[in-house]
Amino acid sequence: FSGGQRQRIAIARAIVLQPRFLVLDEPTSALDMSVQAQIVDLLRQLQKDHNLAYLFISHDLKVIRAMAHEILVMRRGRVVEQGTADAILDNPQDPYTKALMAAAFEIKAIEPGAVNV
Repeated sequence: FSGGQRQRIAIARAIVLQPRFLVLDEPTSALDMSVQAQIVDLLRQLQKDHNLAYLFISHDLKVIRAMAHEILVMRRGRVVEQGTADAILDNPQDPYTKALMAAAFEIKAIEPGAVNV
């Protein structure tokens, strides 16, 4: 099976139990961009069809932007920032979050004291 097929199988196995909440730990991390997009589309459709809530754990902020309503940013096991996806992604307040956004979205961090990630 391919990576995308394995992810679809894992998602199907979870959905068959008819959960209201799923924990998704890096569900797209080992997949190429086109397969990532397919998995994100599948997860969105399943969320809509089955009224699911997800806890989406990922380092891929592009996928997080596509999926999240609320975001919690952690560093070294501690929460450094939390809020709506729009607030965190469009106007991060914490230096660590700003550095993550700069790295993920290829934006230069121009603020003095920015944290390297």
